[in-house]
Amino acid sequence: MKILVVGGGGREHALIWALSRDSARPRLFCAPGNAGTARLAQSVPVSAEQIDGILQWARENRPDLTVIGPEAPLCAGLTDRLQAEGLRVFGPTRDAALLEGSKVFAKDLMLAAGVPTARAKVFSSPGEAMEYACSQGGKMVIKADGLAAGKGVEVCEGPEAAMAAIHRALVEKKFGAAGHRILIEECLEGEEVSVLALVDGFRAVILESAQDHKRLLDGDRGPNTGGMGAYSPAPVLTAEQKERVQREVFERILAELQKRRIVYRGVLYAGLMLTADGPKVLEFNCRFGDPEAQALLPRWDGDVLPALESCVEGGLRDEMVQWKPRASLTVVLASRGYPENYAKGFVIRGLEAAEALDDVVVFHAGTVWKDERVLTAGGRVLSVSALGENLEEAQRRAYRAVDRIAFEGMTMRRDIGYRAMGQKEK
Repeated sequence: MKILVVGGGGREHALIWALSRDSARPRLFCAPGNAGTARLAQSVPVSAEQIDGILQWARENRPDLTVIGPEAPLCAGLTDRLQAEGLRVFGPTRDAALLEGSKVFAKDLMLAAGVPTARAKVFSSPGEAMEYACSQGGKMVIKADGLAAGKGVEVCEGPEAAMAAIHRALVEKKFGAAGHRILIEECLEGEEVSVLALVDGFRAVILESAQDHKRLLDGDRGPNTGGMGAYSPAPVLTAEQKERVQREVFERILAELQKRRIVYRGVLYAGLMLTADGPKVLEFNCRFGDPEAQALLPRWDGDVLPALESCVEGGLRDEMVQWKPRASLTVVLASRGYPENYAKGFVIRGLEAAEALDDVVVFHAGTVWKDERVLTAGGRVLSVSALGENLEEAQRRAYRAVDRIAFEGMTMRRDIGYRAMGQKEK
């Protein structure tokens, strides 16, 4: 069996790693991949955004299944084009991927479905947006409508900060076309948690909970990033809350999609705020999170391929998704200057020493193999994941592995998992 994984980040390495351990022993390909995926899969020298190039490779090689990792090719309609060639794809169509590709579409869908979420208004005029922000007072959230690589959201302490964020989005065009419309949302209070579900078009099977760390610096300071670490499970999410998320979020949103004749197949990620009134949706993503995938997939117990295939073919069942009774924690190692400007091409040392530790996996993201060495090639370079009997043990093991790795300008947070430490799992 041939499987193509589209993407070249830590999430795609985690997917390749999980598929490589499947009892079906599929032959794996990764487009474009990185220095880590190249050890487990044949690299295809086509970037995830080169839709025509991927389509051409797929026509010639006829993979039995294509798993699309990043949001950009999903929102660009790669699934639709591969399906038109008679190929099976794990990942939503362009219309379904609008749940991530347009925050305005997602908000409209949530309101129609009765999914609990923040109040919001949509603007494309800077003047009208600023006038509205001034009328609100207090904290508010400014969101670019389209894809902005996880950096299109600004939490503003008051009208002055909100107007500056509006100016950046609508006047300076900081987010390009992704920011031609913005949402101004009420700022929900509580703790954030990520809940992902596998979806076969008609039903959703919720995965274990996870919590990521968006800010660059310890103590949740500094700029937003694509994610500096994650852990699973998230003790803050209770069993009762998880049932509410199943019922009030996933079941309602799937029902509304079906009303609109949109069939969603793949993984659906709900970023939630646990408010005093219960879980509310901050955002939807149409793919595995990064770095949540690096924390979740090492906990998966058994084969992952049957569940992915059932999302494509239908017949997804709860028993297809099983979990090890252990915790996991992932630390992202980034380049100095991320998430803005950063240099590349530095030698990475200590990878073998880190991976020699029990229950540790190092997932590559921004890496390349050149001249018999692994070099940095991106902002987020590596994700170091560790399992433990509890989160404290997973954290100790992950940082023990981190301390064996070195490259010039290596940047990380030292407090991944701090929110969960001391909380009892519920």
